[in-house]
Amino acid sequence: MTRVLVTGAAGFIGSHLVEALSARGDEVVGIDNFDPFYPRAMKEQNLAEVGKPKGFSFREQDMLDVPALRALLTPETLIVHLAAKAGVRPSLADPVGYATANVTGTAAVLEAARQAGVSRIVFGSSSSVYGDSTPVPFREDAVATVPVSPYAATKRAGELFLGSVAPIYKLRAASLRFFTVYGPRQRPDLAIHAFTRKMVEGRTLTLFGDGTQARDYTYCDDIVAGILAAADWTDSAPIGVETFNLGGSRSIPTEAMVAQIADALGIKPRIEWAPMQPGDVQQTAADLTKSGAVLGYAPKTPFPEGIRRFIRWFREAYGRAD
Repeated sequence: MTRVLVTGAAGFIGSHLVEALSARGDEVVGIDNFDPFYPRAMKEQNLAEVGKPKGFSFREQDMLDVPALRALLTPETLIVHLAAKAGVRPSLADPVGYATANVTGTAAVLEAARQAGVSRIVFGSSSSVYGDSTPVPFREDAVATVPVSPYAATKRAGELFLGSVAPIYKLRAASLRFFTVYGPRQRPDLAIHAFTRKMVEGRTLTLFGDGTQARDYTYCDDIVAGILAAADWTDSAPIGVETFNLGGSRSIPTEAMVAQIADALGIKPRIEWAPMQPGDVQQTAADLTKSGAVLGYAPKTPFPEGIRRFIRWFREAYGRAD
């Protein structure tokens, strides 16, 4: 049994991770500050779906409160730091809020870890750090110094901050670059969730660009499997930070993504086109060579199956029969 602190535990990925950790017998402490980026009720529903598994406790708490965070830690605790303000386009309107949550928040978590003598950390980063100039598929050793949104810049800054203190604090850490995660409990602002809702409600979809933009969509269960593998890896890893891609192994163009949702719903979508938005990138694609070799990571959920699972959850969660 491992004692694990999960920041952002009421969120999309965090709530799935809590379930997986609890299922394998770990003692899990989850925290979340219920940031108003999307309705609190949705995060409360995430926790309701998790239930009260043995060994899991939850606290409404802000990671910026270092003394309160420190009180939850022991030297043996593994920290999985997922709490963050997410989203490329919203970060353009709130760069200060994103810097506070994603950079200062990460610094606060690491300071609490230092004070408690914690040595194992898994950090949730993003494929956004690669920007729009990294050769495809993205490799972890790419320079990644030209982010194209405040969100991407703050996640890269979090990676750099972790890398700067890990040797000093004697941390064994994994930085995980998530590629467009989807599945049950997905945030309502993300494309798959938003497009599903609009199709069901008979509204027009606005697609940006020319339809050729593509994302490496990764099902939430595969991401959680990668996090668990990284968590176990930190138990015997050398001091310092290693970066790993966690992706779905295939880039899906925007039009193909919409068609897959429409097929699962049995609905013909109405579509309008608009110019590509600031902060967006043309394509994301993960090179999984390193994460496969070191972590044994191998995504198992084909995109059509992942979409079907999401649609089933959406209908149950929102009472949409058709």
